[in-house]
This record gives sequence, C-alpha cells and structure tokens, in this order.
Amino acid sequence: MRDDDTRYEAVSSRDARFDGEFFFAVRTTGIYCRPSCPAVTPKRQNVSFFPTAAAAQGHGFRACRRCRPDAVPGSAEWNVRADVVGRAMRMIGDGVVDREGVPGLAGRLGYSTRQVQRQLTAELGAGPVALARAQRAHTARLLLQTTDLPVTEIAFAAGFASVRQFNETIRAVYARTPTDLRAEAGSGAGARTALAAGVPLRLAHRGPYAAGEVFDLLAAEALTGVEEVVGTPGARTYRRTLRLPYGSGVVSVDERSAGRWLEARIHLAELRDLTTAVHRLRCLFDLDADPYAVAERLGADPRLAAEVEARPGVRSPGAADPEEYALRVVLGPEESARVVAAHGVPLETPSGTLSHVFPGPGALTGHPVVGPLARALAGGGLRLDPGADRDEAAAALLAVPGVTPEAAALIRVRALGDPDVPPPDGPDAEEWRPWRSYAQRYASGKRYAHA
Repeated sequence: MRDDDTRYEAVSSRDARFDGEFFFAVRTTGIYCRPSCPAVTPKRQNVSFFPTAAAAQGHGFRACRRCRPDAVPGSAEWNVRADVVGRAMRMIGDGVVDREGVPGLAGRLGYSTRQVQRQLTAELGAGPVALARAQRAHTARLLLQTTDLPVTEIAFAAGFASVRQFNETIRAVYARTPTDLRAEAGSGAGARTALAAGVPLRLAHRGPYAAGEVFDLLAAEALTGVEEVVGTPGARTYRRTLRLPYGSGVVSVDERSAGRWLEARIHLAELRDLTTAVHRLRCLFDLDADPYAVAERLGADPRLAAEVEARPGVRSPGAADPEEYALRVVLGPEESARVVAAHGVPLETPSGTLSHVFPGPGALTGHPVVGPLARALAGGGLRLDPGADRDEAAAALLAVPGVTPEAAALIRVRALGDPDVPPPDGPDAEEWRPWRSYAQRYASGKRYAHA
C-alpha cells in the first residue's frame, strides 16, 4: 500500500484489511476516514492519504462520525519494524510521552529530541506530540462515551495537561465539544457507579481472529491469584491483575468475538493508566496483527499451507507485563506461584480469585533462581519495555545466568512482541520472514505455548 492509486482502490472497495494501515481525507468535507468507511466514495481528486490519524488531524481534518477512524487497530508495521520509528510508535502507544514527555521518549531511544521529531515527522507526517495528542483524544472520547466521570477528571485521566488543552483538542479532532460527544452515547449510570463497574472497551482487531487458541494458551499458563480463565470454551473470560505506572488494575476480556473486536472491561486504581492498560491488552492478544499478510507469506510454503488454511487468524500472543513474563519463564509455573504468595502485592479488594499483582523485579533481586534476571531488570541493564532494541535485549538476556537460549527466544516472542523469531532448535526459514514467530504457532502449537 505504498501507491496512492492502490490505496484509492482499497477505499473504493471499502477494504477493512487496511483499516489502521492508512487513512484518507476528503478535502471538500474536511473529514478523514478509515478505508472501510461506509460513506459514499469521494472522487479521487478530492482525496488525500495519510499514514496516521495524527497526520490527518495536523492538516486540519476531523474524524468521521460514521466510521470512527480513531478506533481502528494499529498498524502491524510498528511491531515488525525494529528501527527508531517502530520503537517510538510502540512507546507512544504505551503512554511514554504522556508520562515522560518527548525528552523521555528520546532518552529511551538514545536520540536527541530533534532527531526523533525529524524522523517521525518525515515518515509519519506528525511528531511525537501530535501522535500522543491523537491518542489522548481517542482515550478522552472513550471515557466521555462510556462513563459519567466529570469532564475535568476525564481530561487529566486521558493525559491532557489542562482542561483548556483538552477542550481545544476535542473540538479540533471531532468538531464537537466534550458535552456533545457525551450526549451522542446517552447517559451512563453515574460517576461512582461507572468507575466501580470499570471502563467497557471494544478492542478492535483486523481480519479473522483465532480466539479459541489464544484463550487455550492463556488458560494453560494462568497463574493463580494473578490470572484466571472462567467459562466454557467459546464463551470464556480471561481476567488478570496489572502492575501499571500509577497503580494497579484488573482487566477482563471475553473470548467471543463480535467479528471485529473483543469485548473488554478495565478497572483501574488510577484512571491515568487507561492508555497504558489498553496498550498492554492489545499486545497480549496481538490485536494489531495483519492476519492477511501472515497467511499470504506462510500459506505459500507447502509445509504450512494446510495449517494456514485450516486455522485462519492465528495470533502470536504477547505479554501484559514484559518483565513479569520474563521472570515467570525463568521461575517456572510452580515457583512463580510461590513467588506470588511470598512477594506479590495484595489487591486492596480481591476480585474473584484475583488477589495479587505479580511483584516487580526489585522485590526479587535476592531470589535464588531468578535473582540475576531481576537485578538486570531492576538495574536497567536489561530493558523489555515497548521501545527496547530487540537485538540488544536478546544479547543481554543470554548474558544473564539461568537464561537459556530457549528461554531467551520465548521472552523475545512474548515479552518483546517480536513477530519474527526463529526457534532456537528448529528451521530458520528465511521464506517465513517477517512472520517466523507466527510460523512456529502454525508448525508447532506447543513450541511457544507457555512458560
């Protein structure tokens, strides 16, 4: 999709495969849309194309009310790419700019703020501030339309520095006031009730989604007190606790897909963690994947063709907490359970069987099994955050006592969300690039099953 004429063909056919891969704007209406927008297709001469919603907003276009382009899945490209732009996009999605500003983002990337601004603007048509602003606007719309929280609380929960900035952004992006946006969704159940009930979400995904396989995996590796899977196959709910920048959270995701999204609900001790919590869920469930590109590449290999055809929408799940996942890989299931009992952080109010948040690395630096890994994570010598350099992280993992090549490969697939990891003891098939992690899901469902 590098050619505008090809993009226009996708728009003309309302091809949902490309939702989130690019956006189009109509100069005569001042509106930007996703490719699958159901509205009448505009004339080619009136259409402009943008790589991100932020770029469209930066050119003065407002979001379409019919197709809600801000709610599309993210581009799979950011998970594939290991360069500065890909790493920056993953960190912006995790809320780094909201928490640490552009200097914090640049510092994590190892570049100057000017270099980061220049590279993102040149390729994406928007700098880190604009990209984070577009994300904040989406978070704010979500809170306005799913809760009855006061507007002032929503402004700061979404990451805005002031109510004035919040109001100006909402008007610019949606051409409505916050009150107008709230009215479109009807009335909720009251501020306290809404907050206690959690924030309801629709987690969009692209194409078919093999939910059953993902939930089988999550059920097999569920850690008592931290995770649970309840219900029967086809109608299960995955629930877990989260350690987040500002507090803890409890999230739940339903197995039954509505065709283009998974239903979820997030309970947070601090609403400022909403953007990060959503990003962590999207990583865990691999919701920004491009199953069409995966199937096209892997289905061409006779060794995988039958499996690809029989199992559409297979995902390569990530991790809700990369550091937690790495520690659990080295600890193993039984010792992980003992660690939760001895060092886990109790929830203020248990939720079902969920009682603890998995301890951070700092609490396990003296552990006889996982101490070296915990010290590397706590000391900053090993980074597994969304913007980590995957090659550097893999090398650092292999230097830690107790981390085997198999464990390092598993951590790279799951904790770092790398879609292109070959198995340490299997075929390194170049023709599977850049989807070798997915190839392993097809070739051997248990190879990267769980720690």
